[in-house]
Amino acid sequence: MGFLIVLFIIIVFIAFKTIKIVRQSEVYIIERLGRFHKVAEAGLTIIVPFIDRVRSVVSLKQQTMDIPPQGVITSDNVTITIDTVVFYKITDPAKAVYEIQSLKKGIEYLAITTIRDIVGKMELDETFSSRDLINDKLRVILDEATDAWGCKIDRVEIKDITPPADIRDAMEKQMNAERNKRALVLQAEGERQSAITLAEGRKQAAILDAEADREARIKRAAGEAEAIKEVANAKAREIQMVYDAIKQADPDEKLVQIKSLEALQEVAKGEANKIFIPFEATSALSSLGAVKEIFTENNKKN
Repeated sequence: MGFLIVLFIIIVFIAFKTIKIVRQSEVYIIERLGRFHKVAEAGLTIIVPFIDRVRSVVSLKQQTMDIPPQGVITSDNVTITIDTVVFYKITDPAKAVYEIQSLKKGIEYLAITTIRDIVGKMELDETFSSRDLINDKLRVILDEATDAWGCKIDRVEIKDITPPADIRDAMEKQMNAERNKRALVLQAEGERQSAITLAEGRKQAAILDAEADREARIKRAAGEAEAIKEVANAKAREIQMVYDAIKQADPDEKLVQIKSLEALQEVAKGEANKIFIPFEATSALSSLGAVKEIFTENNKKN
């Protein structure tokens, strides 16, 4: 009975050493007699007990690694502290185990030296405005260097850049000054736009007033012209009526000449009126005067 129990325990132990279950997104590095044998992928794996052994369990997930904050001196001799995070993924588990003693330490040290090299060639202001450039350079350099380790660098992100306290104070004062300057510029621009808008409004109002006055004058002139035309038409009708009446009365030539002389006399009464009569017409006028005297005397006798 005791022998069966011992045999059962040995069988369970051998089965435990023989059967391996690899989880998803992981691989096992299997060694046989101290040498690399195979990479066991997710699922059930059988190994030879006491000959094969699991050298390492490697995760194939994307991993993150925080790089300790590093003090870096810029090209204008300002010491800043840079905090960085690296996103990487193992593509060749065997190389990640056998080509470097510690993959994480290798990535960390390489990132530190690369950051110091890149940022050391930049000025302080450039480091703040060129984060994307720094991230891209870091990723490219780290990816090339870690390719031999079976690792791919997906992204590198600078989390924070911290300048010294005195530099921060100076930068805050500069930002406040710039902010105040922008506020004054915006205020001046607003006042200028307001003045332009008011001037445009006054201009448009003046134009509209002038247009209205011009339209009123045109309409007034048109009305006056129409009135003058109506008066002229009325006068013409009166003259035509008088002419028709005279024509119907059939006056003799002497009466017409007398009436013309009376009309000339009325016209000549004005101070500013001067009438020039041709010499040839004086004989006719003298005869008209004699005729008028005869008519006058006849009237008195009657």
